[in-house]
Amino acid sequence: MFSFFKKIFGGGNKKKYAEQKKRLAGGDPAQLQALAESRETNPEILYYLAKNGTPEARRAVAVNPSTPVHASALLATDDSIDVRVALAGRLVDLLPDLSPEKYAQLYAYAVQALGMLAQDEVFKVRKALSTTLRDYAKAPPPVVARLARDVEREVSEPILRFCVALADEDMLDILKGHPEGWVVQAIAQRPEVSEDVSDAIFETGDEPGTALLLNNAGARISEGTLQKIIERSRSVPEWHKPVAMRKELSVELARRLTGFVNAKILDVLKKRSDFDAATRAGIVSIVQRRIEYQREGGPKESPEEKVERYAAAKKLTADVLLDALSWREMDFAILALSKMSGVTPATVKRMLDAGPKPIVALCWKAGIAPRTCVDIQKLAGRLQPKELIYPKGGTDYPLSPADIRWQLEFFGVKK
Repeated sequence: MFSFFKKIFGGGNKKKYAEQKKRLAGGDPAQLQALAESRETNPEILYYLAKNGTPEARRAVAVNPSTPVHASALLATDDSIDVRVALAGRLVDLLPDLSPEKYAQLYAYAVQALGMLAQDEVFKVRKALSTTLRDYAKAPPPVVARLARDVEREVSEPILRFCVALADEDMLDILKGHPEGWVVQAIAQRPEVSEDVSDAIFETGDEPGTALLLNNAGARISEGTLQKIIERSRSVPEWHKPVAMRKELSVELARRLTGFVNAKILDVLKKRSDFDAATRAGIVSIVQRRIEYQREGGPKESPEEKVERYAAAKKLTADVLLDALSWREMDFAILALSKMSGVTPATVKRMLDAGPKPIVALCWKAGIAPRTCVDIQKLAGRLQPKELIYPKGGTDYPLSPADIRWQLEFFGVKK
């Protein structure tokens, strides 16, 4: 590499150069091939051979470390596929030594040629470039962005899955374009995945892609995205175990997960060392209670009959209400809230659909604790975290008696 830069910037042997010119003028094929292969050949002669040599000579020039980089643009459009493939390998090997700051012009020549090869109409050339660049952290971003969008899977997949030079902005743009499943899955398996890209992977709706993301220890998943994944995982059992093992799983999200997972996933949660003993015990208790809730009653028992059964046994509590909501039994939940509050089912439904304040007032009327009321807002009111009203001081109702009375009167409910 040092000898190459020395030739580019001066320091060649004049006598040797004269001898090489004489051999070039002689036109002997063996001599020309020897010149094309020799690292001692003057860059000017190599450039000439890149333009006028035989296919074999041009290929030798393409891989010769002494070939001037500005010859790359010429070789990138060579008629020979083998020449273009050889050039791709040589340029990639050259990149680590071509600092954009120190060798700006040479770097620009190399990137220009690589960009041309990335658009080559021959699949073999693009594939060779892709499989070589996939492991280069300093690969030119415009080049890898082009390869990542290639229509051929064998070209784009190595870049999508492995190339760390591929920018998040490019991946987000690709994921917005409703890509095929293998594209989503390749990105989901990258050594590192940012929170923004993880969110975009989930939003594609590709279930295998999300499963791969959840199993990827190098992926960062925001709490908001993990919350959405948990809600969706009610109907995707394959996600339960990897969700339960995610390092981002908070106690709050773990409790949400306990609403519908089976005993095997419970064992995973019980073994999490980042949850203290009391938290693990609480999670176990919730899961066991909710599993038992599902077992009770006959398969043909109606929501009305279930409410009456719990009421008669004096077991119609806020915990039972939360168990029902965790299994998405909204009909039972509405009837249970009606029974507990004395508000008609139709009015209960209206209040649940009207936002956090009416729900808080309804919970107060039903005798539900302020902290539990937050869960009712989330599960029955389907409210987002930013919409929730939390207890004052962690223990008191967030609305004043006057506010609660106003909410109840607005819906025609007597205090």
